[in-house]
Amino acid sequence: MTLIDVSSSRTPCYKGSMADRVRFTFDPLCPWCYQTSRWAFHLQELGEVELSFGLFSLELNGFTKDHDRFDPDRSRAGGALRTALLVRDEVGHKACGAFYVALGRRYFIALEDLADPVVIRAALVEAGLDPEFFDRAVADRSTWDRVRAEHEAQVAAIDAFGVPTLTVDDGAGPAIFGPVVTEPPATDAEAVELWRHVSWLVRRPNFLELKRSRPTGPDLPYWRRFIAERAAATATAAATATAPAAATATAGATS
Repeated sequence: MTLIDVSSSRTPCYKGSMADRVRFTFDPLCPWCYQTSRWAFHLQELGEVELSFGLFSLELNGFTKDHDRFDPDRSRAGGALRTALLVRDEVGHKACGAFYVALGRRYFIALEDLADPVVIRAALVEAGLDPEFFDRAVADRSTWDRVRAEHEAQVAAIDAFGVPTLTVDDGAGPAIFGPVVTEPPATDAEAVELWRHVSWLVRRPNFLELKRSRPTGPDLPYWRRFIAERAAATATAAATATAPAAATATAGATS
């Protein structure tokens, strides 16, 4: 058995124990990641973890062509990711986390447009940051190059494929995708218990996967709108498909 020394990755917390340093990797597009982040921030408030933040692009991950051909200016999350990177690198991880929280509330709860510069600037202000971070981020091509490099480095290092991804030891230790939850745990005790299970599993190199179906989605206004829009699109497509057949049948009956 190999023992993992985690003493250097833990800092004292108010409960008298030690807080795990955890890298939380996110894409602001993902509602599942947002729900998990609410749990992670709860853990941080309890002193169970100390969060830092990594960036991952789901759009880039799903792009099947050479990444050099990806246009960040047409990306829904490109501006938000580049802004998050600049905030994190210039102000720090706590500021990056505050920006992510504010942006998530606007996108997933208030149903504002993630790609709208007005929304991103407002989220910066809500987080106590200068709204000019957005303008500086999108004016500097190197911010996208750094987001892309970070994304690709995670894919290469830990075979990252989505968010949320949690990496212990402040990003230097083993990583795990998830946990994926429809709602964050309701109580302090439930939040901590989930973390105990997740942190135990992530350090077991022989553990690979637990998974089940998703009968429900995240309990968010964003998701409810998404389901309603998908149902409407399906109904429209069905109506469009049946219209020619109905017209043909009518024509045959009158000929």
